[in-house]
Amino acid sequence: MAKTNKPILLNAFNMNCVGHINHGLWTHPRDRSTDYRTLDYWTNLARTLERGLFDGLFLADIVGVYDVYQHNVDVTLRESIQLPVNDPTLLVPAMAAVTEHLGFGVTVNLTYEQPYLLARRFSTLDHLTQGRVGWNIVTGYLDSAARAMGLDQQLPHDERYDRADEYLEVLYKLWEGSWEAGAVRRDKAARVFADPAKVHRVEHAGRYYRVDGYHLAEPSPQRTPVLFQAGSSGRGQRFAARHAECVFISPPNRAVARETVRALREQLVLAGRRPDDVKVFVGAAVVPGATEREAREKYADYLQYASREAGLAHFASSTGIDYAQYDLDAPVDYAPGNAIESAAKTAKQHGWTRRKLLEMFELGGRYPAIVGSASQIADELQAWIDEADVDGFNLSRTVVPESYEDFVDIVVPELQARGRYKTAYAPGTLREKLFGEGPQLPERHAGAGLRRATEAA
Repeated sequence: MAKTNKPILLNAFNMNCVGHINHGLWTHPRDRSTDYRTLDYWTNLARTLERGLFDGLFLADIVGVYDVYQHNVDVTLRESIQLPVNDPTLLVPAMAAVTEHLGFGVTVNLTYEQPYLLARRFSTLDHLTQGRVGWNIVTGYLDSAARAMGLDQQLPHDERYDRADEYLEVLYKLWEGSWEAGAVRRDKAARVFADPAKVHRVEHAGRYYRVDGYHLAEPSPQRTPVLFQAGSSGRGQRFAARHAECVFISPPNRAVARETVRALREQLVLAGRRPDDVKVFVGAAVVPGATEREAREKYADYLQYASREAGLAHFASSTGIDYAQYDLDAPVDYAPGNAIESAAKTAKQHGWTRRKLLEMFELGGRYPAIVGSASQIADELQAWIDEADVDGFNLSRTVVPESYEDFVDIVVPELQARGRYKTAYAPGTLREKLFGEGPQLPERHAGAGLRRATEAA
């Protein structure tokens, strides 16, 4: 496939915990992951990412614990597989205070939050970051979360998306429709902060939600935060085609990625949007070196500390299958379940056994590592962009802080020299930086249809 020269977008992929994706590396002597409880850990990371002109920091989150593997949390606790895990939203103001451009995509599970209060939280973050916040929409996939929140089990897969569709409708009414443009006057002489005629009650009575009230926050720079989503199932793609602006995928190779992206862009057109209205990010782990030999030596060093079993325990909860019950080469029963449908489907298609998964997780996680010199890594990243039609990467951490520092110092200059990566930030909000349009949802987005006519005019 011919080169596209499409600029590469970059997010750092992280989580407010010790072990995120590449498990076991917290035990490396140079790793600082156990400092995740301190603000310095996060503000230093934010400064590094802004120095490297990263588009954003994508913060994952879960509600619940990984208890499918061996039917307990023993491995999860020993290896700190996203447990303990702290609230990601509280990190954003501190990191925004030490940066000017870096965006923040924050995961919040809508299943256990009422839309009325979530709307205020993201408006607050959008104000404090001056329009640099995004929301990663998740509905959850862990039965342990449902039980912890007082339910017997989580909702069926497709119903979770049905509920999310209505949730977003409520949010659009709050973010886009409650306060008109010009409602906030801040007129001290007239003693009018907001014009009552331009602030409207939201009345919603649906299958899952009832709301009767005013949005508590005045309009933020973006109103609706940039909307991230990671569902790759058929129902997930239809949800993304209606709502998402950035989609996160984790395919096993470029061919699968290309097919996933093609199907998504077709769904976008059917939803009345443009094929490029969504930026697609691929998960990747990168280990760069000044030379290929240095990179290989670094990778070999990392492997001594990685935990394949922890990676398998994490994946067990993603598919809902306890791999501990299978011999290494025994066929795995990938019967339909209620976890991450796309993860189980991919595993079934490839017939992944316990042995094969352990081989795949040699760095402790599910992303194949890209190892090499600056030019070798740049070649690989470009190939994904050009051949799979993705837009960028969510770079998972390995050993921190060096994994991001190495990428900024070694790989970014090579990408810039090739003309595939920006040399300065564009002005404006996160949405403006990503799409080159206005700060708010474009008219062709479903959420824009819930704006007041006076603003849309």
